[in-house]
Amino acid sequence: MTSGILAEAYQRLHHAGPEWDDNSLTNHGPMTVEVMVRRGHAADVHPWVDAYVKRLDDLPAASDRITEDTWREALGKADRIADWTAYLTEATREAHWRDLLATWWPRLLPAIAAGTTHGVIRVSHAVRALVDGEENAETSTELAHGLAFWAARARYVPGVVPPGGRLDARAALHALPRVPEQRGNVANRFRQLAEMADWPASLTALHAPTDPDDTRRVLTELVDAAAVHYLGHGHPSPVLLVHTATAPNAVLHCLPALPRELWADSLTAAWAACAAITVGWAPGVPAPRGDLPAPPTGQGAVADLLDRAVANGDEHVIKFTDTATEVYARTGDPDALTACLRVAALIGG
Repeated sequence: MTSGILAEAYQRLHHAGPEWDDNSLTNHGPMTVEVMVRRGHAADVHPWVDAYVKRLDDLPAASDRITEDTWREALGKADRIADWTAYLTEATREAHWRDLLATWWPRLLPAIAAGTTHGVIRVSHAVRALVDGEENAETSTELAHGLAFWAARARYVPGVVPPGGRLDARAALHALPRVPEQRGNVANRFRQLAEMADWPASLTALHAPTDPDDTRRVLTELVDAAAVHYLGHGHPSPVLLVHTATAPNAVLHCLPALPRELWADSLTAAWAACAAITVGWAPGVPAPRGDLPAPPTGQGAVADLLDRAVANGDEHVIKFTDTATEVYARTGDPDALTACLRVAALIGG
């Protein structure tokens, strides 16, 4: 990390709440600046923040103190976001961030759909910064803000069961059913999930890992498959469907900071979130490849796409490109790079 830049960006963003405007749009500022600093674009951070902060709403004042005895009753109450933020920020002063994460991860993991998965994603970006050496008050506070958002917006995917089958991640993704009516809000589509007889079986079909290391392998394959899957399936809801890849990637990057006994449940939750978004919003038949541009090639391909994403400026384009270029680095699959071009074309700047 570039010393000081990320901490300064967090300071500039922490006056704001995790959502803005009357439609409760997610504040992606802290997540995006972490990617930009980690990926070599620290010089672009403050100009990007200059433009982004203009859209944000201030975090309201705390009003009702949350305690270890009362936190359960405050889960999922968006109007308690300031109380959650105060409670968890105070907790960062009393415990090491790894201990705080180990305490709250299993409490919040069943509610992984919070903020359409932005809760876990924001936590993950803070964890990545902390693991990379940004152990300072600003980054610990960012972890608290992420956990608070996750808690205040807690939402549960219905009918979650652990993987217990034989399908690899790509085959399991392609075998998912679809809700009868792909329209309406998250609550409407999740309600349909709960009524689908084949929904639990589609979750069970994913390969059952044998140990924590195999769990990480399956989760990695899920991220790889989801990033490429976006190429043909992202167009009906280009913004929401990026989270089929970025949410499991968020969980993947938190594993090294978590006790290994939490890894199996982490895979279960990540797969359920990825699958629920796919079933609720993605088409059953992929779009024709058509005249997709050829991705850049050679050693500079990843850097080129990251440069393009930052120049585009859209937070989802930047974060998806971060995930998909990781997939390419791992697999060499050029479709991961083509998916970066697709997301930029669909979302724009």
